[in-house]
Amino acid sequence: MSYTVLARKYRPQKFSEVIGQEHVTRTLQNALEQGRTAHGYIFSGHRGIGKTTVARILAAALNCRSSDKPVAEPCGICESCTEIRAGNAVDVIEIDAATNRGIDEIRELREAARYRPARDRFKIYILDEAHQITDAAFNALLKTLEEPPDHIVFMLATTQPEDIPQTIRSRCQHFSFRAVKFDDIVSQLRDLVGREKIEADDDALALLAEAGDGSMRDALSILDQAIASSSGKITANSVRNLVGAAPAHVLEEVMQAVAQGTSEEVLRQVDHLISEGHSPTHFARQMVRFLRNATVAKIAGKDSSLLQMSSEERERVERVAGLFGEEDLTRHLQIMLRTHGDLGYKQEQRFHLELGLLKMAHAQRLLPIEQLLSDVAASSSVAGAPRNPARPSIVPSTPASASGGATETRRSQGVAPSRSNVSPFDSDSARKGGPRQEFASEAAPGNGPRIVAGGSSPARVVMGAAALANLGENAPDFQPGAPPEPQVQMPPHVSESYPAATLAGAPIEKLRSTVLQALTDSNQRVLVSMLEAGEWSVEGNEVVIRVAESQTVVDMSVGADTRRLAIASASGVLGRAVKLKVVGGATVKAAEGKRNGAGKPNGASPAVGGRSRAEQDAVVRRLQEKFGAEIRTVIDYKERR
Repeated sequence: MSYTVLARKYRPQKFSEVIGQEHVTRTLQNALEQGRTAHGYIFSGHRGIGKTTVARILAAALNCRSSDKPVAEPCGICESCTEIRAGNAVDVIEIDAATNRGIDEIRELREAARYRPARDRFKIYILDEAHQITDAAFNALLKTLEEPPDHIVFMLATTQPEDIPQTIRSRCQHFSFRAVKFDDIVSQLRDLVGREKIEADDDALALLAEAGDGSMRDALSILDQAIASSSGKITANSVRNLVGAAPAHVLEEVMQAVAQGTSEEVLRQVDHLISEGHSPTHFARQMVRFLRNATVAKIAGKDSSLLQMSSEERERVERVAGLFGEEDLTRHLQIMLRTHGDLGYKQEQRFHLELGLLKMAHAQRLLPIEQLLSDVAASSSVAGAPRNPARPSIVPSTPASASGGATETRRSQGVAPSRSNVSPFDSDSARKGGPRQEFASEAAPGNGPRIVAGGSSPARVVMGAAALANLGENAPDFQPGAPPEPQVQMPPHVSESYPAATLAGAPIEKLRSTVLQALTDSNQRVLVSMLEAGEWSVEGNEVVIRVAESQTVVDMSVGADTRRLAIASASGVLGRAVKLKVVGGATVKAAEGKRNGAGKPNGASPAVGGRSRAEQDAVVRRLQEKFGAEIRTVIDYKERR
């Protein structure tokens, strides 16, 4: 008598013997007991998990002759049960839909379904791989499946239920089978090797269950091979050699080399595996599983039920998880997933595998983008380079009681206060009304003014010692070590745009020079030239600038960003929130001549044309000083109009 493989020898013959599909078997048994069986079933799920087996058991339960009606468990000894188990029952027809998929075969099935069963209660059709049936064949079966004769039951088994038309699925009861759990497969394997009187290590059984990948049939097939290749006892090493898996310690050594950044050791390990005949694709798949398990162990711990492996493997992945952070493990897993996908269709698989492992080694030196941006902001602040006053940086908020003494000590020693690096994303959250932050002016690090914006309350400008000193005689009394007073209330839009501020009561000339300087720093030189010749005044809550250009030219020149910058600068000088109004078409030459003539010897009145403005421009003066430039031609567009 020929040998029967384990998958067939120990195939379940009752619902109680099916493992991992309790949600299906319990429902079917209840339906049999209540007499509520359907005329069509769809069994879908992973390969080798019991779809066809359950269909046969259901057929035996429907036709079992131990009772005058269907039973919840077939007896297994009557003529109908034994014939169904042997596969030669006349009224249970199994059809391979992969080869009988056309409309002609379905027409024959439909014609045969009209006749009553030869002996049993029901004529049962089991269509395996039903998703292979063509659409035309399904349409031919549709009417029969919707209203079949009372003696017909259809059972469709498939691994791809989405390929079955919705019109067919809506006429059948659909049962989705699950992949068998790791522990259930290990228990079943342990029971079977006991029946076969074969010794096997627990680690070997765990490797067999892992190789089965949720399929009981696959695990039993590999167990058959392991029994044939072993010499009396199944060990973990023999199973690894059988399935072509790399030793587990190699995976750990590779990840240790990645953690240390030793690329040479990584390449040496790959060379050793390739020389022993291991497949690059299979090794990449092992690395993906290993990194997934290490990530889970890092997040949920080595004892988590999400890890389906032996105790030895749990200890191994825990050690690897301790070498990396969660973000690093996630990055490594993403790299190996991409590498494994590339190996499926790339030539020179070894090179692509080595490249993927080297990427993991070099990924250890990557820095988060927010840390890099914070470092750049901090270094530029220390260097003292020119900065745009409309772009504040962020420092962590520190209570005055905790930081005052330390700050004064550093000042007394001539050391600038340190500046912490904080993620730039905190700036966005602060602007949107998030947690309370402190904005430190880049123009005056350490002692400069700070704008404190918090929640819905208005921001306040906190004047440091250096900023108060710059105010000259307008500065209030300030003593080192005292709380940073006074505080000027400003709306949030001002605090976002202009972190430095002065006290109220500043003269118009200071207001004018501050706003023009801010516009000059933002490369608005044409607008500066236009506003410089205008008449400036403060009328209530508005800064009014009257210029000679037309209102159309004014509206085109003063954009939204420029207006916000000017408002922020003016509000900082005046110490309160103000609006900006630029009026075009005004007569301003008299005022311009008076302003340009101020401070000239003998009260001379200089020209107020374009050449005069060009000669007084700061950029032109620097060009003349550095390169000896000469003004030859000046085109004054205002005079042309």
